Amino acid sequence: MANALVWFRNDLRLDDHPALRAALEAGLAPVCVYIHAPDEEGDWAPGAASDAWRHRSLAALDAALRRRGSRLRLFHGPTLPTLRTLVDTCEAEAVFWNRRYEPAIEQRDAKIKRALRGAGVRAESHDGALLFEPWTLATGQGGPYKVFTPFWRKALASWRLAPPWQAPGVLPKVEAGPHGVALDDLLLRSAHDWDAGFWPSWTPGEAGAHEMLEVFVDGALHGYRQGRERPDQAGTSRLSPHLHFGEIAPWRVAAELETLRSAGTGADIDAFVRQLGWREFAHHLLHHFPTTPSHNFNPRFDGFAWARRNEAQLAAWRAGMTGVPIVDAGMRELWQTGWMHNRVRMVVGSWLCKHMRMHWREGARWFWDTLVDADLANNTLGWQWIAGTGADAAPYFRVFNPVTQAQKCDPDGRYIARWVPELAGLPVPLRFSPWEAPAQLARIAPDYPRRPIVDLAAGRDAALAAYQATR
Repeated sequence: MANALVWFRNDLRLDDHPALRAALEAGLAPVCVYIHAPDEEGDWAPGAASDAWRHRSLAALDAALRRRGSRLRLFHGPTLPTLRTLVDTCEAEAVFWNRRYEPAIEQRDAKIKRALRGAGVRAESHDGALLFEPWTLATGQGGPYKVFTPFWRKALASWRLAPPWQAPGVLPKVEAGPHGVALDDLLLRSAHDWDAGFWPSWTPGEAGAHEMLEVFVDGALHGYRQGRERPDQAGTSRLSPHLHFGEIAPWRVAAELETLRSAGTGADIDAFVRQLGWREFAHHLLHHFPTTPSHNFNPRFDGFAWARRNEAQLAAWRAGMTGVPIVDAGMRELWQTGWMHNRVRMVVGSWLCKHMRMHWREGARWFWDTLVDADLANNTLGWQWIAGTGADAAPYFRVFNPVTQAQKCDPDGRYIARWVPELAGLPVPLRFSPWEAPAQLARIAPDYPRRPIVDLAAGRDAALAAYQATR
């Protein structure tokens, strides 16, 4: 039986794995490899939280392969020379992989495919991450979409779910070629265990992804339309890191939800699938507008008067010590768990970009390093959306009031009390704006800021004045 390399990247699963399936259907024995080459990802090498997750996900993938008689071989880059060496030493006739859509990766992968084919090696890439690859949907004029609603309308009209595929229980054992390096040699895991708080909440790997889907189906799916706006409740799927690392296919998620559709669940399923649609839209935009991770999608904001970079204010924002409880709760949840509720992401983003008037890139970079679901497409879309600079963005003059937002999405102040526990002794109304009772705040939480680092009214007025000047 001839061999083929199956090159794993952000597709760390076995079921619904198009590249693995293609190798097997071609009658080739898969040699499963992962090549660590973060320096080839341009300005967006994975952050620390992503590395911590990847370490555990790679271990889970290797264990799943070993149960099937195979294994995962790990290597350091550079990628193309490593693949060429593996083709020779593993006596491989082909290389199969699933596509990624980050600009630097797309360019690199295209060069790799040309080089391998030029050397007479069969090289194939497949869609292992999206329901609709970025080039498959276009406007009536043939261009890319810039607004979500028509994009999603077109997507639904083209809706065809790939059939689920179950990986075989036994895979061919291949002895040829190098064994690779140990997982610890990739230096993905921190020596200081700063991420220890992540893992009570998360189980990286394919099994963890399926377990998270099951928990969602049994719980938060019911009432999802309203529940997803409540950070004080378990109202979301928490599938985002599993989808980012490819531990579960989006079509598998959608297909399993469709089996549950009924009069009582249909609206909630549609609301969740629409969130998958935003993920698709983010990748559509990133592919067609590859400079958006660092440049405004809307060039009108290139002359916007962002405030001068204030290190002290940025440090307070990162540490969850802005004096605005809902913002601080979100930033502390992020640091302690590697994740933040989506509604709160919008609130903390609005505070940074509007009240503090810091450039959205400051927030994007911090999220990139600290989120376990740090995805270049989603991170870019989210920050440009809240900053008002992106495609289909919230207008800049929409300034979230963090007090009213907290009152709506955390009406009993439980989310704030959980993540800013020094405020738990305050009456619920004061948890939203503790500066209104300075003496009580000083007595109960002496180390918490007496007032927000930016006055709410003054910050809003300054943001709107800067916007008017840009117009």
